Amino acid sequence: MKLGAHQSIEGGYHKGLERIRNIGGNCLQIFSTSPRGWNSPSIDEIVATQFRNRKSELNIDPIYFHASYLINLADNGRVGSLSKLSLISELFVTPKLNIRGSIVHLGSFKDSHMPSWLDRAKMVRDDLETRYAPLINNIKEILEQTPEESLFIIENAGNKKIAQRLEEIAIIVKKLQNARVRVCLDTCHLYSAGYDLSSAKKLDDFLLMFDKLIGFEKLEVIHVNDSRDPFNSGRDRHANIGEGTIGLKTFQLLLNHPILQHLPLIIETPGFDKKGPDKKNLDILKSLI
Repeated sequence: MKLGAHQSIEGGYHKGLERIRNIGGNCLQIFSTSPRGWNSPSIDEIVATQFRNRKSELNIDPIYFHASYLINLADNGRVGSLSKLSLISELFVTPKLNIRGSIVHLGSFKDSHMPSWLDRAKMVRDDLETRYAPLINNIKEILEQTPEESLFIIENAGNKKIAQRLEEIAIIVKKLQNARVRVCLDTCHLYSAGYDLSSAKKLDDFLLMFDKLIGFEKLEVIHVNDSRDPFNSGRDRHANIGEGTIGLKTFQLLLNHPILQHLPLIIETPGFDKKGPDKKNLDILKSLI
């Protein structure tokens, strides 16, 4: 089974590999640069070779980038342009490091009065098409200008952001019609959005719904995070495994479901020492297998 965590690249990209190995993980998520700025990753062949060699030595695979927190691909102005440039530069780096691709929060619509997903679903088709046009065009432009082997991975969202509901992700994926577009599901965000996975039947029903709407072949990776907030709260603050409101039973069901066992599972928990994803969180998950 592939169990890993988001880790820091302080000291060099290869340090992320060593950190995940030290806490008992075998797959990894990292930032390519500061997640709170628009800097492009700077990687020469020496850095790339060092990373690939260390990756092979430690047998850490797969590895993903998580894109900048500033990205908003629904924006049709300056932020949208910077978001495109950021992701284009990041996806260009992934083949050099043997990284699968970038996990991306798509952003949000500009207007603060944008209705909830349930209301959006009732909108006339033309209005829906107009709203999503900048987002779809921006993603298409990114895909056209980046290597074929790099994946663009949409993460489900919380806090009324784009991609909060599976139906919305399905609209985006179908409009893009590109094999490089995949999906990352975050357990905390699902819980926040009202998806209940707390029994075998509920988890099966959810996976059937995902397959019907999006296609199970599109599911690339799962973020395994507990939640600080109540079910269906709309808030998506991560908690350590077992310290939140989701419950260990749900994580046990996820870890042992036969359809999910080939997928990488990556934690983004605050850490029991509040220093980020740690060995104790991974050990708790391993104990549930």
